Amino acid sequence: MKRKKILIVDDSKTILMAQRMILGKEPYDLIFASDGEEGIRKALSDKPDLILLDVVMPKLTGLDVCRLLRSEEATKDIPILLVTTRGEGENVEKGYAAGCNDYVTKPINSLELLTKVRNYLQAEE
Repeated sequence: MKRKKILIVDDSKTILMAQRMILGKEPYDLIFASDGEEGIRKALSDKPDLILLDVVMPKLTGLDVCRLLRSEEATKDIPILLVTTRGEGENVEKGYAAGCNDYVTKPINSLELLTKVRNYLQAEE
């Protein structure tokens, strides 16, 4: 069985490191991008099985990235989890409207993140 690839897009080195620590023990290949533009490039080139996407980033927000990936044939079906400090109802609605599949709020609860990641990756098998 081939290893699943997860693209993690966040402009915070601290969050990238936290997600690497949470997911690094799992049998996944982790790909990192530090802004929305790099995230789009890597999503198109690396074809991840799942994308963890920050919302508040320079250049392109996570919502912009989400909408763009949903409009591309190659990435329209990849599950996207928004990982953000903005957990208020209005922001959650905007995330789903942009095309995300799920939501994880920061500070990240590692058990919640792992559970959601496993659920999405098992659903694809």
